[in-house]
Amino acid sequence: VQLVESGGGFVQAGYSLRLSCVVSGLTFSRYSMGWFRQAPGKERDFVASITWNGANTYYTDSVQGRFTVSRDNAKNTVYLQMNSLKPEDTADYYCGASLSSNFRATRGLRPQEYDHWGQGTQVTVSS
Repeated sequence: VQLVESGGGFVQAGYSLRLSCVVSGLTFSRYSMGWFRQAPGKERDFVASITWNGANTYYTDSVQGRFTVSRDNAKNTVYLQMNSLKPEDTADYYCGASLSSNFRATRGLRPQEYDHWGQGTQVTVSS
């Protein structure tokens, strides 16, 4: 199983980035997906998640209205569109894949709910 994130970079506040996570080695359409981020010295925090069929999406409050999670099951890819970036969005961003049957109830908020993880992509937002 491989999850490969890309699209990170260095941008100024107010700009946008789109992260991608390409998944292989599993039946992607069966998995709900999540994006988490981890700043240096901090825990891995939930950012957004999407159910296996894309019908439900969830966001942490700090990114609601700025970030959009989506998926393309034909391309085995999940995206995170990040607009109006702020310096506090600076972190390593990770995608995770979850086979949890309870995902709609739990919303995929906890890292423990995920079965597979990517290696991360770095996002730096300057002020």
